[in-house]
Amino acid sequence: MNLSLGQFQDAFVEALYQRPAPALASLTGQAGFAVYRNTVLSGCVEALRANFPSIETLVGPGWMHEVTCAYAQQTPPEDPRLIHYGAAFPDFLQALQASHDLPYLAEVARLDEYWCEAFSAEQDPCLSLAELAGMTASDLARGHLTPRCSVRWQWFDPHPAYSLWRVSREGLPWSPEQPWVAEGALLSGDSDGVSHQPLEIGACTFLDACAAGHSLQVASQLALQRQPDLDFSDLLGRLLQAKAFRPLTFA
Repeated sequence: MNLSLGQFQDAFVEALYQRPAPALASLTGQAGFAVYRNTVLSGCVEALRANFPSIETLVGPGWMHEVTCAYAQQTPPEDPRLIHYGAAFPDFLQALQASHDLPYLAEVARLDEYWCEAFSAEQDPCLSLAELAGMTASDLARGHLTPRCSVRWQWFDPHPAYSLWRVSREGLPWSPEQPWVAEGALLSGDSDGVSHQPLEIGACTFLDACAAGHSLQVASQLALQRQPDLDFSDLLGRLLQAKAFRPLTFA
């Protein structure tokens, strides 16, 4: 069978990940191809272990190796920058929940994925407190705060996903006094690395509204509707310190 270059490449990738590639039977039957295949899969597995260290801490190296091999065979990398590999891994873990019985595992994996995204994202300009000096309350209300490309956040209900992620990633013991409640998380990347902090539900609502293009006035109202006791001044100070926003814009 004569294959075009594109057909050969597609079949070659299928064979690498142990899927049927009958057109390349003469090639895949050679002993050397098995070595090459194992090398490629090992590279994928090691990339997943590096990108999701919290998951390996929670499930152990044996189960992690098994599940990453399965994921790599099903979902090969599409980007040569392997820090981007595993975007669908949290969903893959969610689909396997019956086999691990850890309902929070996919949420912790999502935070590992957010860390990789925040670390590797474009470093766009950030808003500083000094830029807000001299603005009236009316000016601020009309302004729009856009989260930076390197900022990720999410509210996780009903598990303390952020606390589980933090202690797993940093190798800390789990405190028996830690309450088992819903949590939010903020991750922000800059030239110094990735910072992270817990977020209340109102803060996550505020960031969602900002990302959706709402004005500061509307975003703050939505946040307070979701969490009436939210200290908005404190929240804004924390978000500015985390370099969460691009410079203020006006519609």
